[in-house]
Amino acid sequence: MVEEKFGVNMMADGNEQEEQPSIMVPIDDMDVVTADSPHTVDELAQELATIRQSAKKIAIIGSRNLPITHQQMIETLSSALVMQGNTIITSGGSSGTNAAAIRGAMKANPEKLRVILPQTIGQQPSDVQDQLIGVPNIVEHSDRAMMTLADASRICNREIIDECNQLICFLSHTSRTLHKAVQYAEEGHKVITVFYLD
Repeated sequence: MVEEKFGVNMMADGNEQEEQPSIMVPIDDMDVVTADSPHTVDELAQELATIRQSAKKIAIIGSRNLPITHQQMIETLSSALVMQGNTIITSGGSSGTNAAAIRGAMKANPEKLRVILPQTIGQQPSDVQDQLIGVPNIVEHSDRAMMTLADASRICNREIIDECNQLICFLSHTSRTLHKAVQYAEEGHKVITVFYLD
């Protein structure tokens, strides 16, 4: 309930002046930060400091099934972030989010791109191997060679998130692996931007 309050002020010369109405807003329903809140003041301060950093490590991951217009937007975003001095961290991919992030970063400054593969370059499809030619910072994982790609990708997403300050993720509401990656980033108190594609 909003309550209006009227009053009268006395001027220095003794004359009365009518006050403008003021609005009283109850604060019972407002969010309060308490010591047991999931985001304490220290965590919020840390997130604010991350946002204000001039150069960040930004992870861009997401769906492989993207229309070309979305891929072009991601490529432009990746390029712009690199031009601002940020480092882009992503994984391999012949199409979709990761491929677009790689293309954008490579156009702006290849040294500001870090690609973490779920397994080895040799286990990637030939079109992914072709895309990775010229990428100076590639991390391979031969220790995951015997894993399924799905299991290796889950571990890879966590590794990418561990290295970043901020996560940008493009996904649909049915992308279980990517939802788990976002949840992992939340648990690590990363700055997160999620774009839903459906």
